[in-house]
Amino acid sequence: MNSEAKSPREPVSGGAMDKVVERRGLTNRMKAGIAAGAIAVAGIAFYSYAPSSNSQTVAAERLTISTVEKGTFDDFLPLRARVTPLLTVYLDSVEGGRVEQVLVEDGASVQKGQLLAVLSNAELQLSVLARQTEVTQQINSLRSQELALAQTRLADERGLYEARAALDKSERQFAREKALAERGFMARKQFEDTRADLEFNRGRYAVQQRTRATDERLQTSQLSQLREAAQSMNAGLALARANLDSLNLRAPVSGQLSGFSIQVGQSLNRGERVGQIDSPGSNKLIAGVDEFYLGRVQVGQKAVIDQGGKTYQMKVTKIYPQVRNGQFEVDLQFVGGEPQGLQRGQTLQAKLTLGDPAPALLIPNGSFYNDTGGAWVFVVTPDGSEAVKRQVRLGRRNADYIEVLDGLQPGEKVLTSPYTGFADKDRLDLQKQ
Repeated sequence: MNSEAKSPREPVSGGAMDKVVERRGLTNRMKAGIAAGAIAVAGIAFYSYAPSSNSQTVAAERLTISTVEKGTFDDFLPLRARVTPLLTVYLDSVEGGRVEQVLVEDGASVQKGQLLAVLSNAELQLSVLARQTEVTQQINSLRSQELALAQTRLADERGLYEARAALDKSERQFAREKALAERGFMARKQFEDTRADLEFNRGRYAVQQRTRATDERLQTSQLSQLREAAQSMNAGLALARANLDSLNLRAPVSGQLSGFSIQVGQSLNRGERVGQIDSPGSNKLIAGVDEFYLGRVQVGQKAVIDQGGKTYQMKVTKIYPQVRNGQFEVDLQFVGGEPQGLQRGQTLQAKLTLGDPAPALLIPNGSFYNDTGGAWVFVVTPDGSEAVKRQVRLGRRNADYIEVLDGLQPGEKVLTSPYTGFADKDRLDLQKQ
């Protein structure tokens, strides 16, 4: 037996196979790197999703999004027009005075020459009477001068006739005595006296002829001047009488009287307007047009209105180029018949044709045009998340559509609602709910 004693069996430790690893925490350097990475990622996300200074987030439901389409552009302009008489004649008091009688009422239909009112003006009446007396005296004076000239003409004719008779007598006497003198039967002295009488009568007749010719020329000129002066005086007298007659207010044309509100006893000044007469049954329309169309509206262009289930044709007859409050005015006159029962001041909807219908690329008309002037629009991206500013060229407009000339393609979508609040942005982020 082995006397060596054996020690008890020790448990297996595994120390010969495994190595104990000491557990360590994150170092400070590693922590700093992770923090820096997180900050970088957050910055990228912020700058990717946060709106920039040249963009703005807008709720999509606040906007009107329209599609660019091909179609036919009807070049017309809707107008709001008011009815006014085609012809209006104003009634003024030519001479002032006191109203003595009013014979018609405001709104009545009157005929040309009808007496409307009677005025009185004592000063004017006395002035006309004095003028009439003066003119009558001057005319009588002219008549006296004309009579004197006529008498002078008769005297010249009588003198010429007497001179001619004396000359004929002298020529006959000279012829008889000449034959006797040649035969010696006539005293020489007597024959010489007869010759002297003949020469005298010849000279007298020549002088009388020149006198008559001179008087005739002067008398003709003077008579012409006198007659012209008489006509002028008569015209002045007629004008004075016409001024006196103007105290009777008469209708210058036939039509409907309006604005006639004078009263008996009222004093009217010279030239004061007392009313007007409108042409009966003939009207026109006056419409205001946006100044944008000043260069496109022309005289002769056609327009239509719908009234009482019928369409009536009209045309532009006059353009008033003065712009007030952003508008100018045009006159529209009916071609053919006009609606019955039109009243002065009544408003109607008219459609003015500016050009012929033509194929075009169209977008709906909207308030955005007032913000951009048609130079640019916001175009919606295909995914509908953004709207980007784009330069375009727009053409004609009507109440429904705007013609696209360049910058857009069919099927693209644009914002046609007002751009108020973001017109200075280049990009809109469309937020959908």
